[in-house]
Amino acid sequence: MSKETSNLSPVGKLRAFIAGTAAEMRRCTWPDRRQLTESTLLVIVALIIMGCFVAIVDNVAMLLIRFVTIGTI
Repeated sequence: MSKETSNLSPVGKLRAFIAGTAAEMRRCTWPDRRQLTESTLLVIVALIIMGCFVAIVDNVAMLLIRFVTIGTI
């Protein structure tokens, strides 16, 4: 906590926090539509790939566990 906000009331601290947050948000660079679309597609493709990988590993593990416990695949 800085010296400027240490002696403020809780409402004053909240106002200082909101003002600082707003100032920081103005300094941020936001993606344009093209960058946002590319990032979204990348996330969707990564999720599909990871989902397929998890499904394959799950099925292989299930077969191995069934083989060890029951003795048949």
